Amino acid sequence: MGSARSVNRDSDRAPTKRTVVVDETGRRPFMRGIMVHSLMSRGASFEDAYRVANAVRDRIRGLGSVTPKDLVKAAREFLGAPEDFEELPGVHLPKPVLVTGKGKGVPFSKGLLSQSLLSAAIEPSDTFDVAREIEGELRRRGAPEVESSELRRLACETLERLADERASQRYLAWRECQHSEKPMILLLGGAAGAGKTSLGHEVAHRLGIQRVVSTDAIRQVMRIMLSPALVPAIHVSSYNAHQVVAERATSDDPVVDGFLVQATTVSVGVRAMMDRAVAENRSMILEGVSVVPGLVDLEHYRDLAQVIFLVVASLDEDGFGTRFAARAKNAAGRPPHRYIEHLDSILRIQEYLLELAEEEGIPIVDNSVFDDSVVSIIRHVTESLRKQGELDAADRP
Repeated sequence: MGSARSVNRDSDRAPTKRTVVVDETGRRPFMRGIMVHSLMSRGASFEDAYRVANAVRDRIRGLGSVTPKDLVKAAREFLGAPEDFEELPGVHLPKPVLVTGKGKGVPFSKGLLSQSLLSAAIEPSDTFDVAREIEGELRRRGAPEVESSELRRLACETLERLADERASQRYLAWRECQHSEKPMILLLGGAAGAGKTSLGHEVAHRLGIQRVVSTDAIRQVMRIMLSPALVPAIHVSSYNAHQVVAERATSDDPVVDGFLVQATTVSVGVRAMMDRAVAENRSMILEGVSVVPGLVDLEHYRDLAQVIFLVVASLDEDGFGTRFAARAKNAAGRPPHRYIEHLDSILRIQEYLLELAEEEGIPIVDNSVFDDSVVSIIRHVTESLRKQGELDAADRP
């Protein structure tokens, strides 16, 4: 009953009268959020923009209506910087700058540019600072449009100034790769629990890659098609495949032999996914324990794709326990004790993969600090693309 009376009392109150802004285009309610955005687009910090917008709102409360000039005058007073905000739009969002190129122009987006700048392998917070500086430059120019090529040049110059030249080159290499006739295929191998899946998805997010494929998924499809009686190795985990296979591979270690039998079978699906990426010209990250150096003929893809191979490892054994616990939280069917019980086998497989990587000249990512590993992988990808671009340019007449 008490709550009902409270509701009735609230409903009897007259609605708060909102201040409206009146100009030659009509009437619209004053919105503090729009003023915050307008001030930030002119270079004010979020704290200053929020403080001034609050102060302006308090000043005009109860006035009924105001003009844009009233708002600009109040904003100047509270900012204490009248000349910097001489043409502040106080009632609506500034007209967006259109990025033109092929097809119809699209509005410039600081958020999308920040996402694109992650390919420079700098900290995410730094990409926003770069994008904000570019936005400010576009506003200062006052032009309604900017060519996509000019925006790219601005991004490279700003990266070089605020970060370094290599960051600018990495950004440019990735942008050029996105318009290449060959896709980029990133292969992330490593033992169970090394962190391949988490790294693969984060790298994909930062580079804007839409396709991330796990060899676990490939193996699951093959399980449906091939019975345990026919191919037993794919129906168990990589670290205990030796318990169900009779054949021996090239290793002296039975655990490694079982792992190789499984990986060799699954590598058929790995090649199929790579062929599909080539056919569709779509960049892809392919990660999993069955991504093994030497099982995929990389020479076959030399002229078809930009294939980059990395092996992810956890050289600190305690790191495995941490990741196994995290896995258990995300997948109820993967209790951590299951992996801890087989940690010796997992470490033997990792040691074998590290030896293969050394023989094949494949870089190793020691995944001790996740954020550092993500930046390291992106840096390796974009540096590889940059070097390949230089080689391709040298080969052209």
